Amino acid sequence: MSDFKAKFYTNVNDIESKHWESLACGSNVYYTPEFLNAFEIANSDIEFNYILIFKNDEPVAFANTQIVTIGVETITKNIKISEGIKGFINRSLRNKHIRVLFCGNVFLSGEYGTFLKQGEDKITTFKAIAEAVKELSLNTKRLNAIFIKDFEDDSLFITNHLHDYDYSSMHVEPNMIIHLDPSWQNFDQFKNDLKSKYRVKANKADRDGALLVTKRFDKNDIIYFKKDLQELYENTIANANFNAQILNLNTYIHLKSQYGDHFIVQGYFLEDKLVGFLSAMQNQDHLDAHFIGLDYSLNKEYAIYPRILNDYVRIGIECKATQINLGRTASEIKSTLGAVPEELTCYIRHKRKFPNKLMKPFIKNVKIKSFKQHKPFKTKKETVNTVS
Repeated sequence: MSDFKAKFYTNVNDIESKHWESLACGSNVYYTPEFLNAFEIANSDIEFNYILIFKNDEPVAFANTQIVTIGVETITKNIKISEGIKGFINRSLRNKHIRVLFCGNVFLSGEYGTFLKQGEDKITTFKAIAEAVKELSLNTKRLNAIFIKDFEDDSLFITNHLHDYDYSSMHVEPNMIIHLDPSWQNFDQFKNDLKSKYRVKANKADRDGALLVTKRFDKNDIIYFKKDLQELYENTIANANFNAQILNLNTYIHLKSQYGDHFIVQGYFLEDKLVGFLSAMQNQDHLDAHFIGLDYSLNKEYAIYPRILNDYVRIGIECKATQINLGRTASEIKSTLGAVPEELTCYIRHKRKFPNKLMKPFIKNVKIKSFKQHKPFKTKKETVNTVS
């Protein structure tokens, strides 16, 4: 690793523009200083660090990290152990919090944490990132664990070298991806390619949600409804299996200012009351679902969530995306609209050696939820592995 040198930044705006230009990562919105800065300035309770790897004084890699605090119960509910043992751990460690260094964007589901410059040796450059993350962790006080996320299967030949650094690997819930046929010009054409029972489901979601009035928010709308958006979002993450950190939705004000129509927030109103919202980012020819929020007390009657899923498809077709990333959770219902799983692998280790050995058996017991993978299209329009 002597050929590589790491430089650390606590403010993304301190990274010189010439370094971004040299990395040539700006075509992906998630590796732009403007995107990263929106999260940094709106979430002051998180410690942000950015790593640049230099070779011969030229930047060849970038990594995005955050230090967050997680309650023990948030972790144990995702470990497949007996309820008795789980209860004992929770009672014994009540009010105990774990400080975790995340490499990767803690608010995004996908491979958005490390960037390797085109033409560089991927394995040696990634190992330089691993060394830099190690250095950062050693210089961080009161740190318990390091979590490096989320890698697609095609990247594992690179990232599995983290095992050499005593990380354990684990699968997490997959991203659910809808691949859009370019012949679909509107939602009706999309539905025409669904088998009858799935078309009935999509129509029912729209029919039950017919009283919902939608509004595409501009920056002023986000500011005006910020309190309601935050409450609806926190309703949703309270129902999630795992959530490392709560996003301050002031982030959305900054993203809307920066990206305009490419960052989408759509509100759902019932008798002039905001009862749900979706958010999404256009990234090149992809549409990525970000957070949603909804009033669960009204969800069954008015099908707010199924309507939101339908509208993600509408928006994807409208912006001529080639695929929609619907993110994690609720995988089965997403598969009824043709979404297929994109497997993701994460790596975790305790900062100290002995606790890391003790932790490894627990990591092996972390199991993702199984779900039924539906195949809703009349003809084969996706490649899918059945998840069980």
